[in-house]
Amino acid sequence: MAKFLSKGFWESVASIILRNRPLIIILVLAFTVFLGFQWRHMRFTYTEANLLPDDHEVNLEYQNFKDKFGEEGNLIVLGIQDERLFTPEILTAWNELSARIAQADAVALSLSLKDLKILDKQEEPQRFDLVPFMTDSTLTAESAASYRKLLFDDLPFYENLIYNKETGTVRSAVYLKKDLINTPARRDFVVNDLIPAIADFEAAHDIKVRTSGMPYIRTLNAQNIIDEIGIFVGAALLVTSFIFFFFFRSYRATFISMVTVIIGVMWAFGFLGLLGYEITVLTAIIPPLIIVIGIPNCIFLINKYQQEYKNHGNQVKALQRVITKVGNATLMTNITTASGFGTFILTESSLLSEFGVVASINIIAIFLLCLLIIPILYSYMSPPKEKHLKHLGKNWIEGFVDWMERMVRNRRTTIYASSVLLLALSIIGIYQIRISGSLIEDMPKKAGFYKDIKFFEEEFDGIMPLEILIDTKKKQGVMKLSTLKRMEELSTTIEEQPELSAPISIVNLVKYAKQAYFNGNPKYYQLPTSNERNFILPYAKSFDNNENLMGAYVDSTGQYARITTFMKDVGTDKMERAEENIQLKIDKLFPEERYEVTMTGTALVFQKGTDYLVMNLVISLSLAILLIALFMAWMFKSLRMIIVSLIPNLLPLLVTAGMMGFIGIPIKPSTILVFSIAFGISVDDTIHFLAKYRQELKANKWKIKKSVYASLRETGVSMFYTSIVLFFGFSVFMISSFGGTVALGGLVSATLLFAMLANLLLLPSLLLSLESEIANKDVFKEPALQIVDREGDEDPAGTKTKDKQ
Repeated sequence: MAKFLSKGFWESVASIILRNRPLIIILVLAFTVFLGFQWRHMRFTYTEANLLPDDHEVNLEYQNFKDKFGEEGNLIVLGIQDERLFTPEILTAWNELSARIAQADAVALSLSLKDLKILDKQEEPQRFDLVPFMTDSTLTAESAASYRKLLFDDLPFYENLIYNKETGTVRSAVYLKKDLINTPARRDFVVNDLIPAIADFEAAHDIKVRTSGMPYIRTLNAQNIIDEIGIFVGAALLVTSFIFFFFFRSYRATFISMVTVIIGVMWAFGFLGLLGYEITVLTAIIPPLIIVIGIPNCIFLINKYQQEYKNHGNQVKALQRVITKVGNATLMTNITTASGFGTFILTESSLLSEFGVVASINIIAIFLLCLLIIPILYSYMSPPKEKHLKHLGKNWIEGFVDWMERMVRNRRTTIYASSVLLLALSIIGIYQIRISGSLIEDMPKKAGFYKDIKFFEEEFDGIMPLEILIDTKKKQGVMKLSTLKRMEELSTTIEEQPELSAPISIVNLVKYAKQAYFNGNPKYYQLPTSNERNFILPYAKSFDNNENLMGAYVDSTGQYARITTFMKDVGTDKMERAEENIQLKIDKLFPEERYEVTMTGTALVFQKGTDYLVMNLVISLSLAILLIALFMAWMFKSLRMIIVSLIPNLLPLLVTAGMMGFIGIPIKPSTILVFSIAFGISVDDTIHFLAKYRQELKANKWKIKKSVYASLRETGVSMFYTSIVLFFGFSVFMISSFGGTVALGGLVSATLLFAMLANLLLLPSLLLSLESEIANKDVFKEPALQIVDREGDEDPAGTKTKDKQ
């Protein structure tokens, strides 16, 4: 491989690019148009992030549940907490709102006050009839008040399902058709039918309607992701273009760079469509990420072009040298960055794997675009004028460079002591990191739907479904009284968990049947005894003719039953404790030889996915470190240099992890990316420094101190400028309304800042302190690859254009 990346190889590449400029521009435009047509295949996610592999046990159990009862996350709830509800005008309007929503094609069942049914015992023949809860065609104050009394005092079946007796909150339940839950039809219903209907009701009666449920949350959350893509791209372009112009003070250099990265963004969207990947909260950050990573490439290439032209005044020669000298460096740094993202490909999580694939492809793509577009566009323009080269003589950065050199020269003990102190504090912080398996923690806290989630948590103890599937291993086994009693006892245990709501199951319906048998007396809302069961059974057979009554709780064979509860947004630790308590009760109540009981549901799948993700963090980060170590070994052929180079890149990761512990940022799907991303980017600085250091060693006859200080002065400015771009570029993500994206942006920015200081202070200090171990020709051999050109360092500040060789 080395011969293909040699000087001769890059000279050939430069010749091909500059001799075939029109053809290359046409090919780039054609491929851009091709990828532009792939935009129509882009799909926005309509489900929550599933972090587990498809064949994982938890996923298989979840799929088995859905095979029996269909998609469980099809419930939307509307709630009102207002004393005026049970007045004729408002109650009539509330019923009309429910009727309007129920007419939508996406709705399978609406359960509002007007839709409630009461079990009524009939004797000839013996049966239970479902009679309407509300019978008056025209409401009066007396009838509205009587309905309130009937609901709250005589219908415990609907408690915590329709009403909260303590606070007076009443809600409606809207069940969507299960085959539409994960399709665009869900969004169309929420945006075009549900939200306008609620808005009209609120405006007409000045009453706040609370809305929640997984289909509603997913829809608005996905819409926020879509809206933020444009904001991120615009903000990234604005910030990076401002910084770029600040460096170069050139409108045309800024314009060329922006054109290049905009094409890169178009390619990023195109690859998402071409590969058929959904746009998720992770893949949505790739387009602005490409801008942030692409601008440093532009800085190196344009700065080198201007340096070369200033040196000899030959535009063609300057363009040729840009490709031959900087192409190598930018290729290697982009490969290491892509490797950091690429480690996610090896995980078994499709969500992370897709993110890794698209990010890696686009990082290499933006490198190719920069290498092709920038030299070609400049070749058609007039040579740089004096005003374009003024930035090359800046000396305001000299103060920072002098400070770094003084620290390395005179304060190495301070640098080591600070590093050890940071390491110790980081280890303490790491032990305080918590893991978050919350579905809603990253959702926008200021959004109306997030506030409604909290409202329903307080009123009805949560909205995220947790399901328990019971297999009795016998047809009609569910309706056996012994099974029902076991289910009731398990339901009691669930209700005792503060993290969970009162459960709903066939047990509730059987209790209601007994109440109906005893003429609706609420004190009989309980399971029947064996004798009572025999009396009630003839009446209960009428349930078989009503699929809506039984089908939601028991499958058609009567072998499988479900218990549905809803979970609050609690930490992983609390949820795991509640899960353990429930599992202990299950093991006690349901013998394995007679029953098979599994816990599943959206909330549990997400929590397990987060736990799985933590394991993959260790794997992916280890792979990234291994890949970079192998790359450094191939470059420098020195084990000691591998160790020295890894230390200043691992310390910032530990510091960031410690910060997460102290600040309270949990490990979750969004923040899990920080470490591999930051490591892949920060190691670029190490490669630049060590490559330049090797050059200086040879030029200075293996004089360590002189070589370290010379390398520090030259590469230090380059690292500083690129770190500024990356710092502010990743900081763009902090404008997000998603907590995870904010944390990702802030943590990566902080990590890269620490990495820059570690590479500029700790790395040269280590080289000086270990000079007797690493500074000889046998240990630090000629690298397999020439990273930095021999005639000039690609310093964006232009403080030095020639090295000492």
